[in-house]
Amino acid sequence: MSALALDLQDVHEPTSEEIEAAGVAARALASVVRGRKLRVSDDSGKSEASVELPASLFKTLIKVLAQIGNGNTVAVIPIQAELTTQQAADLLNVSRPHLIKLLDRGEIQHHMAGTHRRLRAQDVLNYKSKTDHKREDALAKIAAIDEELDRSVQLRP
Repeated sequence: MSALALDLQDVHEPTSEEIEAAGVAARALASVVRGRKLRVSDDSGKSEASVELPASLFKTLIKVLAQIGNGNTVAVIPIQAELTTQQAADLLNVSRPHLIKLLDRGEIQHHMAGTHRRLRAQDVLNYKSKTDHKREDALAKIAAIDEELDRSVQLRP
């Protein structure tokens, strides 16, 4: 496992200029035929570099730019990385004590590194995905109950 210096405090929301630039770049890059070289230059046009990316990396770059272009904040986390409990808590947007309870109940896999708990980023992201789906299902059920109650109230004289 690789260590990860994950500091979500360093992640910032994109500015309107960054959102616009990322959207333009994502659309432009999506139209490029894969396997072609990508030329990057600075604003002055004086500094320039050509880079050839494999198709899989090119697609990943486009996905990142598209997310930023949609106004989303993006952080890159290797899924095989090991996280501390504080990093995992930050990623899940929960307190560290709450995360420890989840670990003690076996809801997220972890291992011990000496006296410290370590979590794989992939396990934390899998847990997040699972809880997000449960939350969406619960909200859908609540919305359905609300609509049913609203219909029954409207039918009464």
